[in-house]
Amino acid sequence: MSGSQSNVPPRILQGTLNMMVLRILSDGAEHGYGIARKISERSKDGLLIKEGSLYPALHRLEKNGLVSSEWRASESNRRAKYYRLTAKGKQELASEAASWQQASQAINNVMTGLT
Repeated sequence: MSGSQSNVPPRILQGTLNMMVLRILSDGAEHGYGIARKISERSKDGLLIKEGSLYPALHRLEKNGLVSSEWRASESNRRAKYYRLTAKGKQELASEAASWQQASQAINNVMTGLT
C-alpha cells in the first residue's frame, strides 16, 4: 500500500466503512489485512483503512450478525481470522448500496458546476 493519506474526511469513512467491508466480503471470505488491502486497491490508494477503524467495524458487523468468522491458515501459512458475509449481511449490503447510490447522486447534483 502507498504511504499517501486519504483526503476523504473521517466522518465520511465512518459512515461508509461497514458498507465497503460488506462489499469486499461479498466476493468471498477474507482476513482483516486482506480487506484493508482490497479497499485500498479498489480505491486506487485513495482510501487507506487503519486497523484501529477496521477491527472495531468487523466486531460490530459480527455482533450484528452481518458477518461470521473462523480461524484458519492464511496464504502465508499463518493463523488468521477470516470473515464471511452472512445472508443478513447480503441483505444489509443491498440496502446500504441502494441508499449510497441515492445519496451520492443527490450530492453530485448539488455539486454540479463547481470547478
